[in-house]
Amino acid sequence: MDVLSIDFGTSSTVGVLSAFGRGPRAVEVDGAVTMSSAVYLNDDGLLIVGRDAERGARLDPGRFEANPKRRVDEGSLQLGTTTVPVTDAFAAVLRRMGEEAERQLGRPPGQTRISHPGGWGATRLEILRAAAVQARLADVRLIPEPVAAAAHYGSLGNRNTGPIGVYDLGAGTFDCAVVGMNAQGFAVLAEDGLSDLGSLDIDQALLVHIGRSVSHADPAQWQRLLRPQTTADRRLRRALLQDVRDAKESLSRHPQTDVPMPEPFGDVLVSRDELEALVRPSLLRSAELLGATIHRAGLTPAQLAGIHLVGGPSRMPLLAALLGRQLGVVPTTQEQPETAVAFGLQHVPLGPTDPNPTVPASAPVRPLATPPLLQPWQRTAFRPPKP
Repeated sequence: MDVLSIDFGTSSTVGVLSAFGRGPRAVEVDGAVTMSSAVYLNDDGLLIVGRDAERGARLDPGRFEANPKRRVDEGSLQLGTTTVPVTDAFAAVLRRMGEEAERQLGRPPGQTRISHPGGWGATRLEILRAAAVQARLADVRLIPEPVAAAAHYGSLGNRNTGPIGVYDLGAGTFDCAVVGMNAQGFAVLAEDGLSDLGSLDIDQALLVHIGRSVSHADPAQWQRLLRPQTTADRRLRRALLQDVRDAKESLSRHPQTDVPMPEPFGDVLVSRDELEALVRPSLLRSAELLGATIHRAGLTPAQLAGIHLVGGPSRMPLLAALLGRQLGVVPTTQEQPETAVAFGLQHVPLGPTDPNPTVPASAPVRPLATPPLLQPWQRTAFRPPKP
């Protein structure tokens, strides 16, 4: 069966396709393996996504939403003068990936697997499933990101080694979990997360830091950048946010970098040490939460087969060092942590009709004092929205 897996992320979306009896491969959209999750409402009232949405944002940033997934609880987006349901924005992103997979296959994939944060409840999952139906994706299976990350780890030859810790730092949220692994399947033994920690929050902290050093040159103009009122203001803010994001990523590779600033502000030199000082408290909080989650699973860090880092921000040098000191375990980062969940979705064992990954009763997964968090997924069902 042709299987399309979609890791629908806050800032970017990754698709992986297995077909023609071959192993999974990344679906390139616009020449890249990651597609922007942004949406833009064009002049015809149609939602466009990815690189086209980013291009549209340069014309009218008011019709643009960079991170629709982060708005899941709001119900709708205001794009220009039009109110757009969040479900429509989700569907536009999923549909774009589905259309690209169909173009490459010459037919729609027979099954679609979509990831979601482990902490999402029934209401959010219903929105995601409704969006997948609206996007005309076939045989949709919703799978928690920690399970997919564990499956990716297992696909590299690490199955049957016992439970692993998953540290997933994405653009919008931080999720952590302990996943029991064996040859038959996976089960989440414990999970937790932080809704106020992601790469977007790191970007904001760096922007505030930069503002402290330049805003005195023109306080009124700096406030216009923070709270744009005109199209010109929004264009300047969007360019500045992109430059801040690029600087953050550069600091993962270099000890310092310059951030170009719009007039009348001078360019700002920022260092890795400065960035690490800004994010250390939040990263420490995430490390402590992972430690507590491991404890709730009835384990110690030393009993884990490993800790697997997922998400682009996991490249930060500080993170691995901090987790190593806090937990006494050196974490593992793959070469492309952004694609780990999408590839892992392909390896989650699913039954022919059951959309949820399970661990057989005979599987040697450590029992818990409380029921594993697998059970809420099995109670989740899609109900069409009321008219």
